[in-house]
This record gives sequence, structure tokens and C-alpha cells, in this order.
Amino acid sequence: MSTEVSLKSINRLAIPATISGIAEPVLSITDTAIVGNVPVDGLESLAAAGIVGSFLSMLIWVLGQTRSAISAIISQYLGAGKLNEVKNLPAQAIFFNLLLSIVVLLSTIFVIEDIFKLFEASGKILEYCVSYYSIRVWGFPLTLFTFAVFGIFRGLQNTFYPMVIAIIGAGLNILLDFVLVYGIDGFIPALYLEGAAWASLISQGVMAILVCILLVKKTDISLKLVFPLNKEIKQLLFMSLHLFIRTLALNAALMIAVREATVLGDHHIGAHTIAINLWLFAAFFIDGYAAAGNSMGGKLLGAQDFVRLIDLAKKIMLYGLFISFILMVAGFIFYRPIGRVFSNETLVLETFYDIFYIVILSLPINTMAFVFDGLFKGMGEMKYLRNVLLLATFLGFVPVLYLGKYFGLGLHAIWIAFVVWMMVRGLALVWKFRVKIIPLAQNP
Repeated sequence: MSTEVSLKSINRLAIPATISGIAEPVLSITDTAIVGNVPVDGLESLAAAGIVGSFLSMLIWVLGQTRSAISAIISQYLGAGKLNEVKNLPAQAIFFNLLLSIVVLLSTIFVIEDIFKLFEASGKILEYCVSYYSIRVWGFPLTLFTFAVFGIFRGLQNTFYPMVIAIIGAGLNILLDFVLVYGIDGFIPALYLEGAAWASLISQGVMAILVCILLVKKTDISLKLVFPLNKEIKQLLFMSLHLFIRTLALNAALMIAVREATVLGDHHIGAHTIAINLWLFAAFFIDGYAAAGNSMGGKLLGAQDFVRLIDLAKKIMLYGLFISFILMVAGFIFYRPIGRVFSNETLVLETFYDIFYIVILSLPINTMAFVFDGLFKGMGEMKYLRNVLLLATFLGFVPVLYLGKYFGLGLHAIWIAFVVWMMVRGLALVWKFRVKIIPLAQNP
């Protein structure tokens, strides 16, 4: 089954994937901007939203890796013309994932305060962390379900439906943020930080319902759990396990960063919260092309079309760099107005402006890492992705961060460590792709 590698075919997947991908950081950015400007305890609310948001992102990313595994298997079987052989796999994978998510939810809900004390949260910030998380955590299984179905659509070379769902979810969340955080005089009381949590939970529920309807109505994939287990379930679980370990390492870096920023003080964690949300926004923006590489790369691998797979990698990298350049220019032009969107605290803004240039300059490096990360996921190379993340985190990010801390670099140490982290990831993936795929293309 032939797959065209052209700007049109790549953008057909990449543009909807980009819009879908930025929905999550848009939600986080909206929460950050709205919560950071509440009239009561805005700084403490901003810090709590940043800490809880980072922890929830860790949980979702760690347990949401079934999405990539499902996408890789389905795209490869689609490319090989054998899709019927894995039609019962998604329901089995989703059932396993939801079961695991419920176990995690129930195991954290009773020790919330202890969890956030590990992030050095105390006083009002800790109090707000507990109340915010107590609401948002119930959307955790809903998000995992939605992500898994997004993976099915991606494997089927369809990123349009996830885009539609993401737009609806993001729009609803933003609307509810304004209504529930600030309230409506005489109708709805201002709930402040808890209002943002309820806005997220309601939006997650709506997205889960809509994505379920689309899957049932628009595809031949059934959500009915059928036995015996599919022959690929073992491979899917191993792929998910590799990604699980990989994402633990990934989130170890993010959590260590949050913890060290919190230790530096309230205005540092506030500035870091703004910076990391913008970093994630740019990452997911670029990741749209990585998603196209994921879908098309798996299909081309299934069809054993290595020449076009190399062509795909070159073109997606080029398009991704173009997007990152546009984001860099926008970042430098709107350097100061961007900060004022999120906070009116002078200390927070001064600290943010002091490190924002690092976030902007890191974008091309991030592009290299994200593009090849997507390609490797589509190719099913989860074990190598795991090893690269472990290397980048524990021999790159952590030593650089604590060396910078030793020399008193403060928040700069965290963001320099992020640059090194992404550089190690990107270079390792480019090297492996050249070593493995180019010889296969030269000797078909």
C-alpha cells in the first residue's frame, strides 16, 4: 500500500494534529493566565496550579503511552494491508489502561497533602494544591480514554477527528474558566482556583463522550471487549511498558525542575510555571509534524518502503524547523507582552523575562527531538526511546541542573539543563535513524 510523501499529505495529518496537540497546553496556559490574575491570593493560586498541573501531566503522560503503542501497531498493519487482524486490540488496550488509571486515582486521592509536600509546597500553596487536585484528578481516567482513542484515529491516518474534539474541549474549558473562576454576579459565585479545576473536569467529560461517539459511528473499530486476547497484545504491553519507563524519566526531569523552582521561592515557581507552559505550547505546536511522522512512518514501515521513510524524515524536519523559526520570531517580538498576559506581579515578571530567551532559543533543538521521537514511535522503536530518555535525564539533565545550582545560577540552571536534555535526545535519535534506516533503503 503506497503512501505519498508530499507537503499536502504531511500537512493533511500535521495541521489537524498541531491544532489537537496545542489544545492541552492552551488549557494549561488559560488556567495559568486566569488563575494568576484572580483578585485573591493570585500568586499562591498560580504556584498551586503550576505544581498540580505538572503532577497531573506526569500521570497522564506516564499512563497515556498506550496511545502511541496503539497508533504504531494499527498504522503498521494498515500499511501491510492487514488491519482486520488487529481490530479487537484497541478495546483490550483501553480496558487495561482505564483499569490502571482507576488504581492510580484511588491510590493518590487519600494522600494528596503528602504528595505535594514532596514538591516543597506549604501553607496556602499546599492548601490550594489539595483543593485543586481533589477536583481535577477525577478527569484523569477520562483524559486517558480520550488519548487512547486519539491514538486509534492516528493509526488510521486520521488526525481530523481528534482536532475537532480538541477544539470543542479547549473552547468549552476556556468559557467555563471565565464563568467559574470569576463568577457571574447574581448567578454563579466566583470559585477562583477551584473554578478552574471544575472547568477542566467538565471539559474532559465532554471530550470523552464525543470521541467515543465518533469512534463508534465513523470507524469499524469496536469498543466491545472481546476474547481471546489479540496476538499483538503482548507486543502492545511491552511497547507501553518501555514508554511507561521512558515517561517516568521524562517526568522526573519536569518534576525535579518544579521542585527546584519551588525551593527558590514563590516568584520563581510562578515564573517557571509561565515558562514551562509556553515551552509545552511550542512543543505541542511543533509536535504536529511529529504526529504526522508517527502516522505515516508506521505505515511506510509496514509497507517496507524505506526510501520514502527517509524522504518523510527530511521533509518533516524541514517543515518543523520552519514552524519553530516562526515561533522564535513571535517570541522575541512579543517578549514582554507575553509575560503580562499571565501575571501582574513585578517579581514574577522580572524573573520570567530573565530566562524566557532560553525557552525561545531552544526551539530548533526541540524540533529535532520531537520530529524523530514521533517517527520512532510510529516505527515501534519504544525500547530505544526508553534508553535515550534515561540517558538524557540522568546523564544530561540532572547533572547539568545541579552543577548550575552549585554555581548559583538559580532558574537559569533549570532551563540550561532543559536545553542539554533535548539536545541529547535529538542527536541520539538522528544517529539511530541514519544507522538503521539508510542501509535498508540502500539494500532493499
